[in-house]
Amino acid sequence: MCKISFLNLIFFSMISFSLSLYFLLNDMIYFIEWEVVTLNSISIVMTILFDWMSLLFMSFVLMIASLVIYYSKEYMSSDVNINRFIMLVLMFVLSMMLLIISPNLVSILLGWDGLGLVSYCLVIYFQNIKSYNAGMLTALSNRIGDVALLLAIAWMLNYGSWNYIFYLEVMKNDFEMMMIGSLVMLAAMTKSAQIPFSSWLPAAMAAPTPVSALVHSSTLVTAGVYLLIRFNVLLADTWLGQLLLLLSGLTMFMAGLGANFEFDLKKIIALSTLSQLGLMMSILSMGFYKLAMFHLLTHALFKALLFMCAGAIIHNMNNSQDIRMMGGLSIHMPLTSACFNVSNLALCGMPFLAGFYSKDMILEIVLISNMNLFSFFLYFFSTGLTVCYSFRLVFYSMTGDLNCSSLNMLNDEGWVMLRGMLGLLVMSIIGGSMLNWLMFPTPYMICLPIYMKLLTLFVCVFGGLFGYLISMSKLYSLNKSLIYYNFVTFLGSMWFMPFISTYGIIFFPLNYGQIIVKSFDQGWSEYFGGQHLYQKLVNYSQTLFLMHNNNLKIYLLLFVFWILILFNFLLFL
Repeated sequence: MCKISFLNLIFFSMISFSLSLYFLLNDMIYFIEWEVVTLNSISIVMTILFDWMSLLFMSFVLMIASLVIYYSKEYMSSDVNINRFIMLVLMFVLSMMLLIISPNLVSILLGWDGLGLVSYCLVIYFQNIKSYNAGMLTALSNRIGDVALLLAIAWMLNYGSWNYIFYLEVMKNDFEMMMIGSLVMLAAMTKSAQIPFSSWLPAAMAAPTPVSALVHSSTLVTAGVYLLIRFNVLLADTWLGQLLLLLSGLTMFMAGLGANFEFDLKKIIALSTLSQLGLMMSILSMGFYKLAMFHLLTHALFKALLFMCAGAIIHNMNNSQDIRMMGGLSIHMPLTSACFNVSNLALCGMPFLAGFYSKDMILEIVLISNMNLFSFFLYFFSTGLTVCYSFRLVFYSMTGDLNCSSLNMLNDEGWVMLRGMLGLLVMSIIGGSMLNWLMFPTPYMICLPIYMKLLTLFVCVFGGLFGYLISMSKLYSLNKSLIYYNFVTFLGSMWFMPFISTYGIIFFPLNYGQIIVKSFDQGWSEYFGGQHLYQKLVNYSQTLFLMHNNNLKIYLLLFVFWILILFNFLLFL
């Protein structure tokens, strides 16, 4: 099953990549209408949109999915139901394909809901209470977005068709289009885990690592960004774009801060994904949709690799995810460590790796744009924080001595996993440069003073140095950070968002429900309803029973009364 899936996916990936090149070079778009059924004057039509963007994204999704399935062959080898797992991953990829090639809100909703459903199944794959809670949080957060899409479909009824692509440019100043835009933005924010819907993404790390590599790094979470790229006309120069810029900037900042306080390996990488999603969303809200697409694709490559390396490390660490237990992994697992470091450096924006081309261009465009100080600070400080937590992660896992058991089975012999990782390693090195030449054939000329040109590099170097230094245990024993324990808790727990979106939402309805049950359902309604009536009838019958037992005259007299009443009743009839 693994082999067939891998070969099929890689084949289709290559085909769609070749087609995307052809479409890109010839500036072509294919809009295909397929009549599914026609009955009298009613025709149900499935529309498909092929352009360079959808084909390129599709090829990347298929390539990462193929390598993840190949990787799963070894990672999930001890699982009895590995075929079920692969089927779920394939269903996920299918939903993603439907979402990517749809220019129609209804078929987008089908793919969107498919993503949410399969994502839930994958998060609860390891069946325990933590996974169930994480799955429920994921599913319910994404339901908000599904409802927003349904409402957008309802708003579009007035247009005569759900092919939004026809109306975006013409009707962009229309009130209804603004409503549709805001609903689509809400949907995209839930799927891409922007503030205030951020808490589900780190919780979804309860899923198996291959799922995290495919779903929660490169595809599912970028579906929201992709949808907004399609709707980007509605964001430029509107209050929607400004609101999105603020929220996504805060998400980027919050995730960067949170990752510096986290000790769970997968959660650090999840928060890093959240930070990069904030970066994509914020540059998109400024109107640079091509740059958002560029970063989306490069990020998918190195983040999937990062998760795969994390999976290999977790396997070797006897399923421990705590980075404090790690150390000296570069000695025991050199090839995995090499992949891990390359993907980490690509994430930081190390020159000439995949992440550098997109991040550096985004930050230089921010420097040249008409931007307020707060947003400017969020962009650059978050970039520094990214390098900071990356170097902290390297410090804890790669350097020093192993803090785990003396008797360990650390090795680099998982060849199936390594082959999957090496495929992505190559793409993480050359992917950025390749995409840069493809998407921007005439290079962007961004003319800035030397200190502004070097600002990005300075922020990265300073962030890396800071991350390495704060991780040194000598400083930890000397510092007084526990004085600010509450503040540290606030930063480390994503600004209390996981609590707010679980206890915060459920407390008042549950409390209200308890009051209603106590006062009404088991209170007054019982007193005036069934129980009270029953009690009264019992009392009356007991009184009558007493009278009948003790006085035969009354008993017989009641018979006479009954006959008289019956007689009168018959007379009236």
